[in-house]
Amino acid sequence: MPHVINSPPVQSQSKMFGKAALYPIINRNKCIKCDKSEVFQQLKDECLRKGVLFEDDDFPANESSLFYSVAVPFKLEWKRPPEICENPKFIIGGASRTDICQGDLGDCWFLAAIACLTLNEKLLYRVIPRDQYFTENYAGIFHFQFWRFGDWVDVIVDDRIPTFNNQLVFTKSAERNEFWSALLEKAYAKLHGSYEALKGGNTTEAMEDFTGGVTEFFEIKDAPKDLFKILKKATERGSLMGCSIDSFVPQQFETRTASGLVRGHAYSVTNVDEVTYKGQNVKLLRLRNPWGAVEWNGSWSDKAREWSEIEKTQKQRLQHQMKEDGEFWMSFDDFKRNFTKLEICNLTPDTLGDDKLHKWTVSINEGRWVKGCSAGGCRNYPDTFWTNPQYRLKLCEEDDDPEVAEVLCTFVVALMQKNRRKERRMGVNFHTIGFAIYEMHGNKQHLPKDFFLYRASKCRSNSYINLREVSQRFSLPPGEYVIVPSTYDPHQEGEFVLRVFSEKPNLSEETESHIIDDNPKPLSTIAQEETEEDLQFRRIFEQISGDDMQISALEMKNILNRVVKKHKMKTEGFSLESCRSMVALMDTDGSGKLNLMEFKQLWSKIKNWQEIFKEYDKDNSGVIDSYEMRTAVNDAGFRLNNQLYEIISMRYANEDMNLDFDSFICCLVRLEGMFRAFRAFDKDGDGIIKLSVLEWLQLTLYA
Repeated sequence: MPHVINSPPVQSQSKMFGKAALYPIINRNKCIKCDKSEVFQQLKDECLRKGVLFEDDDFPANESSLFYSVAVPFKLEWKRPPEICENPKFIIGGASRTDICQGDLGDCWFLAAIACLTLNEKLLYRVIPRDQYFTENYAGIFHFQFWRFGDWVDVIVDDRIPTFNNQLVFTKSAERNEFWSALLEKAYAKLHGSYEALKGGNTTEAMEDFTGGVTEFFEIKDAPKDLFKILKKATERGSLMGCSIDSFVPQQFETRTASGLVRGHAYSVTNVDEVTYKGQNVKLLRLRNPWGAVEWNGSWSDKAREWSEIEKTQKQRLQHQMKEDGEFWMSFDDFKRNFTKLEICNLTPDTLGDDKLHKWTVSINEGRWVKGCSAGGCRNYPDTFWTNPQYRLKLCEEDDDPEVAEVLCTFVVALMQKNRRKERRMGVNFHTIGFAIYEMHGNKQHLPKDFFLYRASKCRSNSYINLREVSQRFSLPPGEYVIVPSTYDPHQEGEFVLRVFSEKPNLSEETESHIIDDNPKPLSTIAQEETEEDLQFRRIFEQISGDDMQISALEMKNILNRVVKKHKMKTEGFSLESCRSMVALMDTDGSGKLNLMEFKQLWSKIKNWQEIFKEYDKDNSGVIDSYEMRTAVNDAGFRLNNQLYEIISMRYANEDMNLDFDSFICCLVRLEGMFRAFRAFDKDGDGIIKLSVLEWLQLTLYA
């Protein structure tokens, strides 16, 4: 069966919310893992003892923390809350979604996520630690906690905030003297290097950074029939939800429609409920615009007639208010007609200790794509796709769903790129990424090229897309599978986190790569009848070796290059360094030279390796690429893991990620020599050796 050709990658446009005028990033962030959050208290205590206010040198109050691609368009002043207003408060009457009003930064995606965060008090105070004030023990220092690629980190900031005419420039609260949302935004900007780094993004990024959860994306026009049921279940689980309206024309980003909705803009879904209206059940959603204003004006909007025609108890339960605060209700049918995207961030078990709401089991693997070794691209590139990192997935138990007759396991796979937003200032953007899942049985080894050439995937991500994370829900029978995460094109380097979420236990781990050497054989000392080629070889050897019948590395270089030239190999010949390595490999008596028997055995190996090289050098260019090198090394009898293939690529490949014949032979000589030395020291065969400094230096210097 031929490999499956993927459709072209999708470039995310409507997913990038924000005002078109602002900017990208600075890579100066420092943050502290949460198990070291006592640093915050130490810094605060030191400021109180000295009677000074904290100043954060890692995120200074100057333009470097704002923007890097353009000059600040107007004069900003960094002020502390006591300098901005009287009686400043960190939180007034509890943090709520109405405390968030967008300023002059295109980070509505971030603010929409904060609005969702405020709906879960436990989760909110996981991100915003309690007991922070502008009165009691005030020292101008605050801290917040975010999930970053598997760890919770504690980000410390001072409370100097950008202002213009004594007004906050960026996020603010509806209450002029409340500052938790502005300081949370500052901490998030520090995490990414600058305020500019927050310009344009996806609500799910911030949702996941607040929760450690995983996001599912829905195109509403293609959403499942039970979407409302999914929304209800997500609400009951405490999931965070956001939505948006596509705008494919940049000039229409954040433009208001006649219905009061805004294109290319991120909204929070803050509640899902149902009411009885004129004897019928009506499904409703409550949404919030992070602007803190501009609302839906259709059915079930704040002033709509529907509210006067339902029971008072229902209005009270839904907390209906006629207030221009950016929050409004609308029917589920109107929601489907007007909105195009929906994102649901499901929480993980480690987010909170509330097992009633959060029942996900999660397994996490970290990996990276390395050019010339493990950055193989998608399935459109069959010669390199197999070199991508591979992760074995074992689904152990089927779902407890009596409505489904088929035995299936439901799980979500999430592939997340690391640190790409943080590195924007260096011209870095998100890679276009995706993954494929194949069925396999009992094989824990890295699967070879042929496995993928003749098998179709069981399932895969819907598309390759340039978002921080690609995720999707699947249902498969219990069994063993392999997940292959990749960029769309080969040779694109980056780090990633691969997570698998399920309501039943699962096992996810990188495929094993046992380091095996089945090539080296003991040097034979048994005399055998010489062939005509042996006689010619002996005559050449005797001409060069002299009376002692031994040759040095320099003499061997002359012999090998003469012989290789006769075989019409397209090569510049062996270097002196390569020949020194060969002498070290075959030099059994430690003389630094080779006798005829040692040299014949070496030449036998070189001929074998030469045939392998020629097999992969199909165009007779004199080089093979570093991906072919992996298979060629296997054919030579060496089974290595990804780390070793990466080292080989770095050590022996040129800038075009190709290996010439000399480098290929030198690599195999070094591998065989090191394996042979290891076996000599591994007396009990347990795969572990202990070396003195002298033994280590002798081994590595002469190899």
